[in-house]
Amino acid sequence: MELNQSRLKQGNILIIDDRPEDLQLLAQNLSEKGYTVRGAVKGHMGIKAALSIPPDLILLDIKMPELDGYEVCKRLKSDPQTQNIPVIFLSALDDVWDKVKAFHIGGVDYITKPFQIEEVLARVENQLLIRQLNKQLREQSQQLQVQNQQLQQEIIERRKAEAAAEAASKAKSEFVANMSHELRTPLNAILGFTQILNRDPFISAEQRDYLEIINRSGEHLLELIDNVLELSKIEAGKLTLNETSFDFYRFLDALEEMFHIKAEPKGIYLMFKVDPDVPQYIKTDQQKLRGCLINLIGNAIKFTESGSVNLRVSRRMGNGAGGQGGQGEQLHFEVEDTGPGISAEEINTIFEAFAQAEIGRKSAEGSGLGLAISQRFLKIMGGEITVSSTVGIGTTFQFDIKLAPAAQPEIITKPRQRVIGLDPHQEAYRILVVDDTRENRLLLVKLLEPIGFEVREAENGQEAVTQWLVFQPHLIWMDTRLPVMDGLEAAREIRAREWGEGGQQENDQLPIPHSHTVIIALTASVFEEKRPEILAAGCDDFVRKPFAEEAIFEKMAQYLGVHYIYEDLPEPTTAPWRFNALGEKSDSFFKEKMALMPTNWLIALQRATKNLDEELVLQLIEQIPENNIALADALKDLLDNFRLDVILRLSQLFLNS
Repeated sequence: MELNQSRLKQGNILIIDDRPEDLQLLAQNLSEKGYTVRGAVKGHMGIKAALSIPPDLILLDIKMPELDGYEVCKRLKSDPQTQNIPVIFLSALDDVWDKVKAFHIGGVDYITKPFQIEEVLARVENQLLIRQLNKQLREQSQQLQVQNQQLQQEIIERRKAEAAAEAASKAKSEFVANMSHELRTPLNAILGFTQILNRDPFISAEQRDYLEIINRSGEHLLELIDNVLELSKIEAGKLTLNETSFDFYRFLDALEEMFHIKAEPKGIYLMFKVDPDVPQYIKTDQQKLRGCLINLIGNAIKFTESGSVNLRVSRRMGNGAGGQGGQGEQLHFEVEDTGPGISAEEINTIFEAFAQAEIGRKSAEGSGLGLAISQRFLKIMGGEITVSSTVGIGTTFQFDIKLAPAAQPEIITKPRQRVIGLDPHQEAYRILVVDDTRENRLLLVKLLEPIGFEVREAENGQEAVTQWLVFQPHLIWMDTRLPVMDGLEAAREIRAREWGEGGQQENDQLPIPHSHTVIIALTASVFEEKRPEILAAGCDDFVRKPFAEEAIFEKMAQYLGVHYIYEDLPEPTTAPWRFNALGEKSDSFFKEKMALMPTNWLIALQRATKNLDEELVLQLIEQIPENNIALADALKDLLDNFRLDVILRLSQLFLNS
């Protein structure tokens, strides 16, 4: 799946701006980049232009006479013919609420005037890329649906289900391998350069915010791509269980903090309730468990408009449910929401790949893969997701996993550090970067040179062999897909020359390095079976794209013995180990104790927590009489843990009852 620049630049762009000078500047620069550009100086004219020939993207000013940009966008989004056209707002309005309003009514981006034309071009190209990716994914989804229908018909008619499935699996594997490389390679540059720019101590806070937005968007796109790849690996039987020991409380803290940000704007009460006998340290596949919970909690928040979303974790003996066979202890998870619910007809299909319930189709969000992947993850872990739902009331997803407690000494916590230089009194390390994509070469050069490495570049395998002879590097970062001579063939050529087994090269008069050169392959493939092929070619190791800078530095330290100078990074602010304190007191405990308090006191407590007035909450707690000291202590614990959200939920729960 290729997304070359020439195809992206054939986009049709409509500019709606009452300032002729801005319109002319934008039109001139966009036209020079190969875009087809139309302009309108009034909102009504812009709407007519969009309806007559729908553009691929709209650049929309806000402050215009007669009809401002907000109203234009609302009308465009309300018309089925134009509602899917991405709108980028251009405005001198710089207040955060103006931006929030722009995104709320359907804008995909917001550029503040006066603007830099390079920024506009980059954002336009990014939105057209996203639009094209979405279009291709829709087309591929339609193709898959057609192929599935044809496959089912062939199975019925010819009764050759196994042969048809094998042929489809092979075709899909080839497609996935190509998609992995074509999408993950540019994402490597996108995510990598955000890390490079974040190293600059002189960038402004606003620019750092932009980098975080780019990074989050890139990681979200990578997550969608990986969902498709994970499903293919599961269906091919290539997914394995990777059990590690970790701090379960910190794991849940991080999840709660992440989803609290999503739940708060919707006014949804998010509650994580963990029984006190749940151990702090456990051993399981952390990545797969995290993926399942992110999917279930994320869906619950996305489809719940009011009420609450609750995660409950408890410890229980195996009872044979969920595929555990009744053996040993289990951790039991429940994700409950007060959303629209799922009809009985749809419950049987929601775990199928690319299938969505009606509410999911209406939201036009997601790929329909999340629940299918989560279910397969749980089956690999020995469990199974079950669901119960009532339309108009809510939905509860449940699953169990085997409980394997881990001792704290097994947990290795790495300090948060960043490499800033090479430890002195080391030799000058020479590094060769080989990649046919200039952006990927530049990424590694900009990462390694400021640290103190001597770096050279090569853009194909043949040039890599020549540079190896001339430069005699200590380590080569070798892309696997290269023109002229691919990366694995270049690695074989270098190893053959090192071992004195021949190999042809134009510059045979050059001296051949005698020492072993470390070669680490860079690959965009996620399939583990590539590992033997890469190692057999003579590579010492490999790193997958997109990579984090820590992976690059760790591999170089591992194979070259490099010692670095580090700077310490601040620890995350998430408060650890708070679940036992919260889990000891149940809702029934608070209801019993609050029943002893006057109604006006409960109303005052509710108002104080809504207003985030911690001082007033403390004063109200101090008013609790001594004969109800248990309630005072429990509320004080919640206040000390900054859990006003829990106090608010409990007060409202009692008042509503």
